[in-house]
Amino acid sequence: MKAKFINPFINAAQRLFQDYMKLEVTAGKPFLLGDPKNLQGVSAIIGLAGETTGAVVLTFSRETAIEMVSRLEGKQYVALGAEILDGVGEMVNIIAGNAKKDLADFRIVISLPGIITGSDYKINWPQGIPVISIPYESEIGPFAINVSIKEG
Repeated sequence: MKAKFINPFINAAQRLFQDYMKLEVTAGKPFLLGDPKNLQGVSAIIGLAGETTGAVVLTFSRETAIEMVSRLEGKQYVALGAEILDGVGEMVNIIAGNAKKDLADFRIVISLPGIITGSDYKINWPQGIPVISIPYESEIGPFAINVSIKEG
């Protein structure tokens, strides 16, 4: 998995948090996600197709997702509802749009994002490709960017 495909999403996510939410985020050390199929909380999925296939999944706790959308929209939400899921979808749309600019030299199609919530759901990651998780800390809670990409 090459950094040239991962870094545009990481850079776009960091720009979103800093520019739109005035939120400083600190990346931790990337690691292989031990059980990449079982996630919890709120996950926003960006699918990749074309010469390179895979998925980029942002994962938040419910509380972090609520706080992030509250900051993004300038409103105070207290529960995970349709507004929060729409807001997470908007965040991921911004990330995908900005990452797409940096991936213009490659034949990669970025899907419309999908949002999943729950306590034990499964992501259909590419078979045989490791999932790298980049953990982040912020003043409103932790989150992670999980990436599994297969070059064609």
